[in-house]
Amino acid sequence: MAPYASDDSTSTRRKAVRYVVPVTVVGVAAATIGLVPALADSGDPDLPEITAQQLVEKIAASDVERFSGTVKITADLGLPDFGGLADGFLSAAGEQGDGSSADPSARLTELVTGTHTLRVAADGPDRQRLSLLEKGAEYSLIHNGKDVWGYDSASNEVHHSTAEESGAAGGDREHSAPVTPKELADQALKAVDDTTSVTVDGTLHVAGRDAYKLVIRPKDDASTVGAVTVAVDAGTGTPLKFTLTPASGGAAVVDAGFTQVSFDKPDASAFDFTPPKGAKVTEADDAESEAGAKGPEGFGQEFPGLGETDDAKVLGEGWGAIATFDSGAEGLAGLPSGAAAGGGDMGGFGDFLGSFGDKVTGKFGSGTVYSTRLVNALVTDDGKVYVGAVTKDALVKAADGQK
Repeated sequence: MAPYASDDSTSTRRKAVRYVVPVTVVGVAAATIGLVPALADSGDPDLPEITAQQLVEKIAASDVERFSGTVKITADLGLPDFGGLADGFLSAAGEQGDGSSADPSARLTELVTGTHTLRVAADGPDRQRLSLLEKGAEYSLIHNGKDVWGYDSASNEVHHSTAEESGAAGGDREHSAPVTPKELADQALKAVDDTTSVTVDGTLHVAGRDAYKLVIRPKDDASTVGAVTVAVDAGTGTPLKFTLTPASGGAAVVDAGFTQVSFDKPDASAFDFTPPKGAKVTEADDAESEAGAKGPEGFGQEFPGLGETDDAKVLGEGWGAIATFDSGAEGLAGLPSGAAAGGGDMGGFGDFLGSFGDKVTGKFGSGTVYSTRLVNALVTDDGKVYVGAVTKDALVKAADGQK
């Protein structure tokens, strides 16, 4: 990271997976903002003054690997109301793996919307646990050595994989969703450069601990990010709270943070797991080939335009970065009635989905922009996709620039 003053500072290529247009927006939003803080105590602590550069360095130097606590996360992407279909899309996006209710790729998409309470624990790089608390049930994701277990108590289903295969809990962090305030903060700090304002805006209490408030603001007018606020533990340098607000104003898109935290070594039993008697156990290796041969469970056919692509690339950098790839599905943007490029008959469903987008035109031709409060996606009529935390105009400009 380049050096910067206290008040003025300073994409990884992602493989696009099976999607329908609204799910493209949801999926990228989830990858962009990840998971996890909320609720600061009243009364600001009196702490020594610190510059923004010193505070960022304090975060980078933090070596906390052991902790446990409770995290509250609220996500408000402003997704359109599909009359209950949004949950189905989220589930379909995650269940491309094996259809098991214990598959982490299916369950962690739930954190993209609403308010959730998590119990988290970590003991070094080889042991982590995350439990999603629900009414009368619990979903747990446990990484212990080479084993990664997902367990859904409601259905009594278990999903098992190895850390090398999964990435869901400590095995391959580069390809997994952030699950702690520190991981969220690390993602935001990657975008810090000379197009970013970084300041220290006072102090606060979070989960009973004294913290500094670091504020990161993009200077790029094309960005839909208004500000990222990180509460940094004064003692350890560990981010305790992460809040992302949109440039459009209003409630936070993501408000995630510890409501209780301890930096003591968690009990080893927290990472032990044995499938309960009678549980249905799905092995990731056994499910992989079957999952690739079918579309979202319950639809009975492949969606038009579903497929995989390895040609994703990133245009621009920092806050204005835009991911683009060719879906290979001409006509995807409007998802018209009848058979689309990928085959199948959507009936009037495509027209329904298209009603949630805005038609746009430019040198690239024409297409549809699907929007959330943070991420926008342009899908051209010839199947090109442009997506990022940028404005609609920025997406059109990027598409024009590729012609």
